[in-house]
Amino acid sequence: MSDTGMEALTEPYYAALRRGELVVQHCKACDRNIMYPRHVCPFCHEADLSWVAVSGTGVLHSFAVHRVGPPTGFEEDVPYAVGVVKLDEGVQLLGRLWPDEDGDWGRYACDARVEFHGATGDEIERRPVAWFRLAG
Repeated sequence: MSDTGMEALTEPYYAALRRGELVVQHCKACDRNIMYPRHVCPFCHEADLSWVAVSGTGVLHSFAVHRVGPPTGFEEDVPYAVGVVKLDEGVQLLGRLWPDEDGDWGRYACDARVEFHGATGDEIERRPVAWFRLAG
């Protein structure tokens, strides 16, 4: 698949992030949510897919705080945290985690409730990923 094909597939997701919204793909044929974007449903193999807004609430399954040795291109981001979030709508995705009130991630724990809290448009342009914070 060409980069252009992948860009066309993912652009609705990135456009939603730039608007401060979180969306996932939805299969109209089998009525299931899908993440990450695909050309056909992985469950029923139909291509009748759309995008739907989701609540953005879910459970943090795992996370890592990167303090040293970041991958190339992420040196200016250190420290930062990433986590796997399972949304209440049934799909899971990797996202960035906002620091807690102390400016660190010490209050985060596996199985904690989290909620989508979008980043600025500039940050989304730089790193197009969903951002989450502790719920409540």
